[in-house]
Amino acid sequence: MAKPAQVLIIEPEDELRFRGPFTGAPVTCYVKLINPTSHKVYFKIKTTAPKKYCVRPNSGALKPMEVIEIAISLQPYDFDPTDKNKHKFMIQSIIAPDNEVDDYYNSDIWKDKKSEQVMDSKLKCVFENPVTTTAAVKTTTTTTTTKSDTNTNNEKNKATGDSLKSSPKVLEETEEKLLRAAQEVTQLRVEESALRQENLQLRRDLMKCRNAALEDARGLPAKSSNQFSPTSTSFLIAVAMVIVGYLLGKLI
Repeated sequence: MAKPAQVLIIEPEDELRFRGPFTGAPVTCYVKLINPTSHKVYFKIKTTAPKKYCVRPNSGALKPMEVIEIAISLQPYDFDPTDKNKHKFMIQSIIAPDNEVDDYYNSDIWKDKKSEQVMDSKLKCVFENPVTTTAAVKTTTTTTTTKSDTNTNNEKNKATGDSLKSSPKVLEETEEKLLRAAQEVTQLRVEESALRQENLQLRRDLMKCRNAALEDARGLPAKSSNQFSPTSTSFLIAVAMVIVGYLLGKLI
């Protein structure tokens, strides 16, 4: 006996898509069930991996022309690409008896039904994990960067090693240069102080010479006006005798 065709309209009808990443929080997709008939229809949802999914609601009844949305949440887990073909869902449905009241929910209806009377539709799970692609790109980039960084670090380490080998000698030469410079600065300061002392002494001697010259200049005119030297007196007497003799000769 052939199984009856599914009376419910299921959207999507073939597959459920889950988009990662899958490790942080549940990833949820939605299934819409539509009852286009004039009968009440019971439904039930099953999966091949019940521990990894939370389905709300996972069963119920649809009145004629009623629509319901089912939330299917994939719980956080470490994504395994080999699982993509293992996870499947099945949506089962049966038509309620004609004498059943629409608001009444008969939880035992599934017990009396044979499998040939149950309508079912299968949906496969499709996983889209952008983290895997990004991780692969990052791994390639990291590998390339690591090689480049390794070469750079090797060159830096080599340069550092060479500088460390020569550093004691360089430090010793630098200390000697600094010591010599300090000694030269000290010597220059001593010489500067001596030159300042000599300059002050020269200024003092110059002032003494100027004072002595001024004193001599002030006393010289007074002595010249009050006194005559012997040589000057004799010269004047001789001139006077010559003048007197000349006058007497004229008179005689």
